[in-house]
Amino acid sequence: MGVFLQAYQYGIDHGDELFQSLNQHLGLVAVPLMIGMVAGLPLGLWSARSRSASAVFINSFNALRVIPSLAILFLAIPYFGLSFRSAAIALTLLVMPPILISTDVAFRSIDPLIREAAYGMGMSAGQVLRMIEIPLALPVIIAGIKTATVEVIASATLAAFIGAGGLGTFIVRGFALYDNAILLVGAIPVAALALLAEVGLSTVQRVVQPPR
Repeated sequence: MGVFLQAYQYGIDHGDELFQSLNQHLGLVAVPLMIGMVAGLPLGLWSARSRSASAVFINSFNALRVIPSLAILFLAIPYFGLSFRSAAIALTLLVMPPILISTDVAFRSIDPLIREAAYGMGMSAGQVLRMIEIPLALPVIIAGIKTATVEVIASATLAAFIGAGGLGTFIVRGFALYDNAILLVGAIPVAALALLAEVGLSTVQRVVQPPR
């Protein structure tokens, strides 16, 4: 229990730095997620519509998933330097696979008979997409976004290794000084953010689930 009290006191004593690191961490999460959704959702829809696109996108992004997060971050350094941009680009590559793949699966799993019935009622392709397909696909898409969010919250801690800041700064410092209290100052907020994301997006997923 003493180490938690020490961590609390250290956090109070370094409140300004902790607040700044939290803001940096949220930026490292928000920017890749926004880019991942803007790019991943349309590509996932395209992948679901085209076998050739699916083969290219799914295989390519599945290959990215086997590369360790830290390796991707270090690979970005020669091209973008030690910066927030390097971390954001590397983390975007990490969030893309779950978003794209879940979108592909979501639209592929829709019963074709539902589409045929909608077209039979005189709906246009755009209306079918907006009114039928997206509502049915949304729970699975949100599941992918939830996975990506939790992954990027955890992986953003590694950005501290390339000087991009975030809550990982305290984790790295704690390791360097062999001080568990300092390490916890970074680790506890990261765990709390991941838990909030998991609970919040799971709730959204249940709300948008179509009634059976």
